Amino acid sequence: LITILTYSCTDKSSKEPIQQPSLNETKAAILQTLNDETKAAFERNYDEWQSKWVHEQRVTKTYLDFSEDSFSESVGWQEINAFVVTFFEEHPDPEPVPELLSDIEVKIYGDGAWVIYEQQDSIRGLKRETRLMEKHGGEWKIAGMQTTIYGFQSE
Repeated sequence: LITILTYSCTDKSSKEPIQQPSLNETKAAILQTLNDETKAAFERNYDEWQSKWVHEQRVTKTYLDFSEDSFSESVGWQEINAFVVTFFEEHPDPEPVPELLSDIEVKIYGDGAWVIYEQQDSIRGLKRETRLMEKHGGEWKIAGMQTTIYGFQSE
């Protein structure tokens, strides 16, 4: 009886602490998600593309294209998904994948992150993107996207 009471009263909080990923590890994981999503979109790989997104009503995707004087906004997963499915149907041929990202600006907020970067697209020119990322089931996914396309700048 004394052994049982002694064991049950011992401090079990001395277990190894759960290691949180470092900022560099988190940034690398987010970078991987962004590059995988971009690659999937340009290669018209629907299954891979959609796996990188949060599938909820609150997600958004906005394009502002100065070079073509156009704007589009999709709100909610169903609308984003329908937009991309239609785009893939109307443009079934893969496009050249832009040079994948190697650096992004990231601000972490618990299981969320705010990400900003620029990317050169061989078809659309310079793009500045802002992504809202969320961690779901241990994986970083896209919960919001704003893309501003500037086109090709003459020097």
